[in-house]
Amino acid sequence: MKEEKLQALIALLDDPDQAVFEQVEKELLQEDAAIIGQLEQIWETSLDHLLQSRIENLVQQIQFRETSKKIKSWSKQMNVDLFEGFFLISQYQYPELKVKAIKSKIQKISSDVWLEISNKLTSIEKITVLNHLFYDVHKFTVNMGNLHSPQNCYLNQLLETKKGNPVSIAILYTLVARELGFPVQLIDFPRNPLLAYIDPETARKAHGKDYNSPVLFYINPSNKGAIIGRKEIDFFLKKNEQVNEETFYQPCEDRVMIKKLLESLIEAYNSMGYQEKVDDLTAIAGLL
Repeated sequence: MKEEKLQALIALLDDPDQAVFEQVEKELLQEDAAIIGQLEQIWETSLDHLLQSRIENLVQQIQFRETSKKIKSWSKQMNVDLFEGFFLISQYQYPELKVKAIKSKIQKISSDVWLEISNKLTSIEKITVLNHLFYDVHKFTVNMGNLHSPQNCYLNQLLETKKGNPVSIAILYTLVARELGFPVQLIDFPRNPLLAYIDPETARKAHGKDYNSPVLFYINPSNKGAIIGRKEIDFFLKKNEQVNEETFYQPCEDRVMIKKLLESLIEAYNSMGYQEKVDDLTAIAGLL
């Protein structure tokens, strides 16, 4: 669209005639995200509540469309990037997030762990060091006081407050572990996701793509990274009358956990009565 026409349309955003506004909105929604900056500048300098409301709604629709496109593109990859999936969900609520800033915070945590480990340590000893830095030093924890808050699901908020839900904590723990080269994979376990520490040699040969690789031990990110074995999983499933399915012992694809994070977010907004966000996120989840 030519700049002259674009400016003319933007000037009509405060038209009191609803029919005129709807036509203007329809045309502006065909523009890409580059238009957001201009709209936000008008919002900041205007005292017209109707105009501000219309701009907010317009910007939200454009951002949702752009986020949906990115997540759809992400989901089509054969081997999805776990960080990118988590980041894109966070960008839905916080569109100004920058990848570099978020990644640097995760790398800071992994660097702190790296300084405390050596190749002489066993796999369990390395995880023990990671647990100490992640939970005791950096203070990450499941937000039991407000478990169903939507903020628990956003990566930037998790890094800032150190509080998340079982799914977001498990994903962040995995990202840090993988930064360190630890062969860990997520498991879609009832209630709280678990991690499987895969035999390093097998993982090296499979390049991380073999989801049936032998598991050395399991990790519970919701319980300060507690290291557990198959017997503990058997006991939990029996105690909670869960079907003893092999999927509870074997890693899942990363996209499964991102979808689980979206489901947590949908549930949180649904409990708050934010139907518009529920509808948006449900549409995004349908892309996975």
